[in-house]
Amino acid sequence: MNLASLPAPNPTGDRRRWATLIIVCFAQLMIVLDVTIVNVALPAIQQDLGFSQGNLSWVVNAFLVTFGSLLLLAGRLGDLLGRRRVFLSGLVVFTVASLLCGVASTQAELIGARLLQGVGAAAQASVILAIIVTEFPGAVERARAMSAYVFVSVAGGSLGLLAGGLLTQALSWHWVFFVNLPIGVVAFALGHAMIRADRGLGLRHGVDWLGSLLVTASLMSAIYAIVAATTHGWTSAHVLGTGALAAILMAAFVALEVRIENPIVPPRIFGVRGLIDASLIRGFLVTGMYSTFFLATLYLEHVRHYSALETGAAFLPWTLTVAVLSQGITARLVERFGALAVLTTGMAIAISGLLLFATVGPDTAYFPTIFLASFLIGLGIGNAFMPLLTLAMAHVPAVDAGLASGITNVSQQISGALGLAVLSTVAANHTKGLLSDGDGLTSSLLGGYHVAFVAGAVAIGVGIVLAFALLRPRDPRLEAEPADRIPARLAMEEQAA
Repeated sequence: MNLASLPAPNPTGDRRRWATLIIVCFAQLMIVLDVTIVNVALPAIQQDLGFSQGNLSWVVNAFLVTFGSLLLLAGRLGDLLGRRRVFLSGLVVFTVASLLCGVASTQAELIGARLLQGVGAAAQASVILAIIVTEFPGAVERARAMSAYVFVSVAGGSLGLLAGGLLTQALSWHWVFFVNLPIGVVAFALGHAMIRADRGLGLRHGVDWLGSLLVTASLMSAIYAIVAATTHGWTSAHVLGTGALAAILMAAFVALEVRIENPIVPPRIFGVRGLIDASLIRGFLVTGMYSTFFLATLYLEHVRHYSALETGAAFLPWTLTVAVLSQGITARLVERFGALAVLTTGMAIAISGLLLFATVGPDTAYFPTIFLASFLIGLGIGNAFMPLLTLAMAHVPAVDAGLASGITNVSQQISGALGLAVLSTVAANHTKGLLSDGDGLTSSLLGGYHVAFVAGAVAIGVGIVLAFALLRPRDPRLEAEPADRIPARLAMEEQAA
């Protein structure tokens, strides 16, 4: 081999790639923070703007409805128009919407601005994974980049509780939105300068606008039905009607996509089994994770009477453990033992943390029980999420990376919303049953939380079974090859055939 013909190292290109990773992770952090930071400020928002208890939930739900329903469309637009363009546009919309949220003086203004915030968040989040995958084609570097993304995605929630408590207590609820402004401006300026411009596939073959409308309306209806179930009940005409509409729209979307030449979701994407299987398993994992975060927060605040700051600090073992694992530890474990082994071990560890939470009582000391439960969940999630992302994106064609990124995020958002709604209902119904039997309020609340924690552990257990059934390598050649070389080799084999 002629060594002179090998490409020389490119320090400038490497710096730009890692700078790009930092920029997109900051954008992801804004989104994750926004989901939890607002929860802490809800009592102050309710008092200031006069929200009823029922309407107050729409300060959170308005964001979730537009965010979750637009992820697929935004991801595909990233493939067609260029991911950098879609990402920067999302940053602008999200930052402007944060300003509008902060200056809102009526309920309608705040909810409208939250809807717009969800639009901007969807545009950013839908292409972040695609940008990471294209910037880091090598298996080892991609694993490290994914670890950083996982840390931001998982640890940002507890940071949001801390930040929300600080800002609301020291200043006002308006600042939980204003804090996004400097981050958004800096991320846009750096992103415009550092993120590599991509042309996308272009619109010359036309855009599947009807398909885009159908899938967006279907997802919006489904997410609305899920979040409305906690208020109206799962068997209410309101929820059942909206859910039926979502199913009809999705059926019409599928029927359209298989008949047209340039669908918004090409059927070939469903042939990428790693993407579809990993998304399904992620749904069960996220159900357990989201339920823990939400219900454990309720336990700490309603039973143990922790403040918002104390609650955020209680989850620091979770946050810090994920941070340590993201420094390359999980990536090295995957390299040595394989993604499936690390994934399933992490999920099993997370189950142990959930089951430990199911033992807490009204006087349980923080150390060791709550501390250890939080640590175990952080250890489990930190080891499970990165392999799942790696498996999901490993064999996705480059032209479909944005769509695959959107599918990955949609699976997480819908399963998270559905899991949280179901487990919250399970907890509430069990609590009501105990109260009707004459139990005290505290013991009834604890009974409801315990059942939900166990249900979350069962959901992750189902995910482990599915992981062994679906993610076990079917082709020994794929197991032995680096992930970044597989698509090229398969393409060569197709051409030879």
